[in-house]
Amino acid sequence: MDKFYIAALRIDRRSEKAPSVQEVLTKFGCIIKMRLGLHEAGNVCSDQGLIILELVPDKEEIDKLLETLNSIKGVTAKLLEI
Repeated sequence: MDKFYIAALRIDRRSEKAPSVQEVLTKFGCIIKMRLGLHEAGNVCSDQGLIILELVPDKEEIDKLLETLNSIKGVTAKLLEI
């Protein structure tokens, strides 16, 4: 493999946007190798979240995934190629 493709998703209003984000991640599930979800927990359950994805090296599908995620208001998705 020449590159690793890592996507970072910031989700504002997590409790409201999570179903839409999950629907997109399910649709593109075949290109997701790893998923890690982070948010504040404990005394306060934060309404902001961060999801880290490792993606298969299919740039066309990755671009479609990011475009779809970024079309959701309150979601910001960016790609890191290493």
